[in-house]
Amino acid sequence: MEEVAGRGRDDEDEPLRVLEFYSGVGGMRYSMIKAGVNAEIVEAFEINDIANDVYECNFGHRPYQGNIQSLNAADLDNYQAHVWLLSPPCQPYTRQGLQKDSRDARAFSFLNILELIPELSQAPLMLFVENVVGFETSDTHGRMIDVLEKTGFVTQEFILSPLQFGVPYSRPRYFCLAKRKPASFKSPQYTNQLLLNPSPLFGHCDVAEINAPDQSRESCENLIQSCKPIEKFLEFMCSNSHDEKETGFSSTENISPALSKPVKRCEETIGSDGFSLDQYFVPDNLIDRWGSAMDIVYPDSRRCCCFTKSYYRYVKGTGSLLANIQPKIKDKLSLLKEQHLRYFTPREVANLHSFPKEFCFPEHVNLRQRYALLGNSLSIAVVAPLLRYLFAEPA
Repeated sequence: MEEVAGRGRDDEDEPLRVLEFYSGVGGMRYSMIKAGVNAEIVEAFEINDIANDVYECNFGHRPYQGNIQSLNAADLDNYQAHVWLLSPPCQPYTRQGLQKDSRDARAFSFLNILELIPELSQAPLMLFVENVVGFETSDTHGRMIDVLEKTGFVTQEFILSPLQFGVPYSRPRYFCLAKRKPASFKSPQYTNQLLLNPSPLFGHCDVAEINAPDQSRESCENLIQSCKPIEKFLEFMCSNSHDEKETGFSSTENISPALSKPVKRCEETIGSDGFSLDQYFVPDNLIDRWGSAMDIVYPDSRRCCCFTKSYYRYVKGTGSLLANIQPKIKDKLSLLKEQHLRYFTPREVANLHSFPKEFCFPEHVNLRQRYALLGNSLSIAVVAPLLRYLFAEPA
């Protein structure tokens, strides 16, 4: 493996060449755009055909659809990439899964990529890896760190949630940032550490404070209260109380910027995706069966649960439901059926993932596919500052 100069390369004013592995619907690419770094995607890799339809619809480029596991060192060398962005399958490491870790076939392609790094004639200067919480204790993680250390990389790891960035969305994820020596991080004192605080991303470097996570109830409540209310991310506004139940109207004072028209009656409202709001209401039989297990939020709530790829197919443990009629007293004693519970729309889920308003789905992608693709995506609000930090030069 030959050494490649970092910012001392002759073409240092040229954009860094980036490979985007497991590109999905383009969350990583959107994050890179939002980060404002001098870089360009030279190729994306994704095996899911529908995800590639969405990616192509939004970026005008269709990712390579072959099996990543079939790539060899020569294939990767041909791209002359400086940066790799990777969001490998999370199923081998989730609490709900079989927890087979590196023995899970879905982990093989990522392991193959790692094993190719020592064989490259031109290894990347930087790597960025995203996965679920739990990955950091896996043997796949151990193998990743071992390969990175042996090939001259230094790392900083984070577990962060959109809640820490003002977004009312609980989706903690693991991130690994790696830079190849002699390059170093803007805050090198955190090298080889796992951080639970985003402060280094914004130049706050109090080591004692950052390494002492505060998990107290008061601290968590303060974090949630610092987030914007959910209504700022909604496509359809909800009624404020039972008094508005008959009209279907609500105040337009806090309408989401995504809305271009005044709120209509619920039964007349058509979303940006062309679907009627009627399709999102939760049937009474599901409320009867699963009501006690539902996570219900309101327009003024400042936290909702993580949306999984099974959202809209199942109601238990797949994401929050929104009360379309806000009761005067928010508790389990309030009759759920009177609150007109509904699913968040795909556009609203995309908003909570901080996707730009231009993001869209091709018409042939159905509702369940849209939810599944978004459930497999990432939070741009979190990833963009991480990428900005990764690309930054030391002070």
